[in-house]
Amino acid sequence: MADLPATPLLDSVSLPADLRRLKPEQLRQLADELRAETISAVGATGGHLGSGLGVVELTTAIHYVFDTPADRLVWDVGHQCYPHKILTGRRDRIRTLRQGGGLSGFTKRSESEYDPFGAAHSSTSISAALGFAIANKLAGKPGKGIAVIGDGAMSAGMAYEAMNNAEQAGNRLVVILNDNDMSIAPPVGGLSAYLSRIVSSREFLGMREVLRKLARKLPRPLHTAARKTDEFARGMAMGGTLFEELGFYYVGPIDGHNLDQLIPVLENVRDAEEGPILVHVVTKKGKGYGPAEASADKYHGVQKFDVITGAQAKSPAGPPQYQNVFGEALAREAESDPRICAITAAMPSGTGLDKFAAAHADRFFDVGIAEQHAVTFAAGLAAQGMRPFCAIYSTFLQRAYDQVVHDVAIQNLPVRFAIDRAGLVGADGATHAGSFDVTYLATLPNLVVMSPADEAELVHMVHTMVVHDTGPIAVRYPRGNGTGVALPTAPERLEIGRGRVVREGKAVAILSLGTRLGEALKAAEQLEAKGLSTTVADLRFVKPLDEALIRRLLTTHEVALTIEEASVGGLGAHVLTLASDEGLIDGGLKLRTMRLPDRFQDQDKPELQYAEAGLDADAIVATVLSALRHNSSGVAEARA
Repeated sequence: MADLPATPLLDSVSLPADLRRLKPEQLRQLADELRAETISAVGATGGHLGSGLGVVELTTAIHYVFDTPADRLVWDVGHQCYPHKILTGRRDRIRTLRQGGGLSGFTKRSESEYDPFGAAHSSTSISAALGFAIANKLAGKPGKGIAVIGDGAMSAGMAYEAMNNAEQAGNRLVVILNDNDMSIAPPVGGLSAYLSRIVSSREFLGMREVLRKLARKLPRPLHTAARKTDEFARGMAMGGTLFEELGFYYVGPIDGHNLDQLIPVLENVRDAEEGPILVHVVTKKGKGYGPAEASADKYHGVQKFDVITGAQAKSPAGPPQYQNVFGEALAREAESDPRICAITAAMPSGTGLDKFAAAHADRFFDVGIAEQHAVTFAAGLAAQGMRPFCAIYSTFLQRAYDQVVHDVAIQNLPVRFAIDRAGLVGADGATHAGSFDVTYLATLPNLVVMSPADEAELVHMVHTMVVHDTGPIAVRYPRGNGTGVALPTAPERLEIGRGRVVREGKAVAILSLGTRLGEALKAAEQLEAKGLSTTVADLRFVKPLDEALIRRLLTTHEVALTIEEASVGGLGAHVLTLASDEGLIDGGLKLRTMRLPDRFQDQDKPELQYAEAGLDADAIVATVLSALRHNSSGVAEARA
C-alpha cells in the first residue's frame, strides 16, 4: 500500500510558538515546506534567494530551540531572512517582498517584533546582539542575544571588535557563524558533529569548569599549561582557537542542514552556563533547489523566475548599466596606463570591476567587506605614485567616511572614488539608497565631486579622473541602465568645475546635477508650452561649482532652481551659499532647491520613488509655477 501524502505542517505554523509545539521528527517536513514556500515566493517577486535557502534548517532550528522574540535574533545583512519572515507571522505578505508598500527585503524593526534590529549592511549583528544581551543582564531580565553572521561578513573588522568586547555578556550571547563557502573548516563529517554535541553538553561544560577551578589551585606554570592544553586540543579538533582567544567558547563545525545535529547542539548552547558561545555551522547557498545549486552565484539575487525550470525573467534589452560602463571604461584606460589600480570591497560585479579584473588581474584588489581598509589602502597606493580607483556603493562608503577625511582629503592624495548606486535604488529601499554622498563629500576641502547626466558623460569623467593627479576626485552615478546615448570612442578631459548649457532660454533656469537632466529637459518643454522660456544647465560638478555659469544664470533669469538626486546639504545648499555671499538674491530672484525629502524612503520602483520625492518633470514645472505665483506681476512678467 502506497504511503499517504503527509499532512502539510506549514499551514499550522504562523508564529514560532506554533513551531515549538511540533515534534522533533516533524521538523524535517516543515523545513522542506518552508524551502518550497521560499522558492515559490521569490519566484513571484525576485530578490535574494540562495542565501535564504541555505539557512532554512538553521532558521527552523533557532526558532524551535530559542524563545524568540524574548531571545533577540539578529540576522547579519538580512538578505537571508525570507524563511524567518515566513515563520514569524508574515507569510500572508511574503509575495509583496521588495515592492512598494510591501515587506522589506531585509529585517526591519517596524515590521515585526521578531525583527529586533534592522540590518542590510554587513557585520553589525554581533555588536547589536551584544547590546541586547548586556541590556538584559543589566536589567536582570531573561533573554539572549543571538547573532547569525556569514563567513563573508567576518572579513570586516567590526565583527572582531564586537567579539573582543563580548566576554561580559557571558552565556547571554550566542554567535552562529554560518559558513557557506567552506572558508574556515573542511567538510563536516560524523566525527566533528559528535564532538560538537559532546563539547556543548552540560556534562562536559560542568566537568570542564571543575577542572578549571582545580587548575587555578596549581602553580602558575601548570595552570597556564592546563588552560593552553584545553584550548589547543579543542582548537586542533574543531578550528576554534581564534575564537577562543577572543573569549568565546567554540562549538563546531556542524552540518547546518542536519536537524538531528542542529537541534541537540543548540539546546545544549541554550542551556549552557558557559559563554559567550560561538556555534560554527556549515551550510550550502541555494540548498535544495537544483537551479540555484548549479548556478555560479547560487541565485544570490534573482529576477522573477519559473519555479519549475529556474529560468529567470529577462529584463528587456536596453542601454548598458552605469556600473558596466564604468568598469569597461576603466579597463580601457588601464590598457595604456600601468599606474591604474582598482579596489572594491566585496562587490566586483556590482561595481563593474569584474571587467577590470578580467583584463588586469594583477592590479585588481577585492579587499572583502572592509571599506575603511579599502580607502586607506588606496591612499597608500596614491602616495606611492599609483592611480587608484576605489569603487564602492554610496551607502557603503558611509562606513569609511573618517578615512576619506583623514587619510585622503587632509593629505590631498589623488584617490579616485567611483561611487555606485547614487540616489534612490528601488527594491533595496532606504538601507541601500545613496542619498547622502553629495552632502558628506562636497563639504570636504580638496575633494572634487562630479556626477554625470548620462553614460557618455560617465566615460568622460572616468578619463578626467585618470589624469587628475592634484588631489582626490569622486564621481557618483546611479544604479540601473543609462539613457541610450552613444558612448564616446575618444573620451575627453573635462575642465574641473565647468558645467554646460544644454538648452538656452530667458525666463527660467534649471540647474541640474546628475541624471535628473532628462526630467529637467522634459520640464523645459512643458514650461515652453506655457510661454516660459527655459534654460537647462548640466552643472557636472558640485565641488568646485561653476561659479561663473551660476552667476550668469541667477542674474539673467526670473526663476532659478537646482535639482539633484541627493539629500539636503548638497548642490542646492552650495548654490544658495554662493548666491547669499554675493547678494545675487537681493534683486527679487526666485531661487528654489529640489532634492530628496528629509526622510528615508521605502522600496519601490525607482521612477515611482523619484515621483514620490518630487524630483520628476511634473514636480519641476509645479515648483516653477509656484515660485512665479509669489511674484505680484505673475507669469506675464516672466514671459516678457
